[in-house]
Amino acid sequence: MKNRIIVIFTLVTGLFLLNSCLKDTADYWPDEVAGKMYMTVKLTTLQALALQPVPDTVDFSYFINIATDQPPTTDVTVTVAVDPAAIAAYNARSGKLPYLVYPKVRIVNPTVTIKAGTRTATIYGKVWGADALNACDNYMTAVTFKSVSDPNIMIPANMKSYLLALPIANPYAADYNTVGYRIRPGNATEPIGAGTVETFNTVDCKTVQKNGFGNYGAYDIVIEITSTVMKVGGVDCLKVNATPIDPASGAKVGGMWDTWHGDAAFPPAPPANPTEINYYNPVTKQFYLNCYYNSSAGNRIMWEEHTRR
Repeated sequence: MKNRIIVIFTLVTGLFLLNSCLKDTADYWPDEVAGKMYMTVKLTTLQALALQPVPDTVDFSYFINIATDQPPTTDVTVTVAVDPAAIAAYNARSGKLPYLVYPKVRIVNPTVTIKAGTRTATIYGKVWGADALNACDNYMTAVTFKSVSDPNIMIPANMKSYLLALPIANPYAADYNTVGYRIRPGNATEPIGAGTVETFNTVDCKTVQKNGFGNYGAYDIVIEITSTVMKVGGVDCLKVNATPIDPASGAKVGGMWDTWHGDAAFPPAPPANPTEINYYNPVTKQFYLNCYYNSSAGNRIMWEEHTRR
């Protein structure tokens, strides 16, 4: 009785005719493919590897497989390569928001040998430089079979590429050391407690949300980092849209100032001035926020400086 093989997964592209023929439905191969050999990627659906927005190298790997009822009797050499055309083809088939080609990819072992009597090998790759890319863009890499040393081993069109989505995490989501205060008109300035650390959580690729409005914990602030550049002390900083909300309902409860409002005894630290507020400094990794929330007794004022830990 012929050996059973590992079931090959259906490719997301929908090109499943050959794939359905290769499925082992019992303890034997169907007659129409018995004795034939196919070089395949074991996981042919779109895979994903989440990246942090850092320059560091991240490793990935995947299995390749000779689909056959009997293992080859001689060594088989296989070559693979990064294949941007496979990404373009995927985009055309999916009809969804297209993926961009991830620019920094290297295959560690582009040539591998599958030893006689075996069927599988592992391809290893590396990606890096996620910090230089826009986290709101969709990136992918694809690695495709280019050649097989045995002419009897066929490369099926629908199982020849390993497709790997590479989403990049929000670069602003982190813990921040926080200093600042809240002002209730007619009352003394209320500083944020010494040693306060606030967590900025991901909302989407360009937006974070944190709890606290100065020393007041009932409201959150949603912070959208825009592409609008503002010069602060000669540094290109990014304007932010900061919105106080009620976290229980999600309702907006205030807004942000256009010019600095706060305690005259505690103005923005140099080089900031009254027009340099509500921005993110990518060099120092700091947020500067000046907001208010509505109150019948007078709008409450907040000034905060957040430094990434």
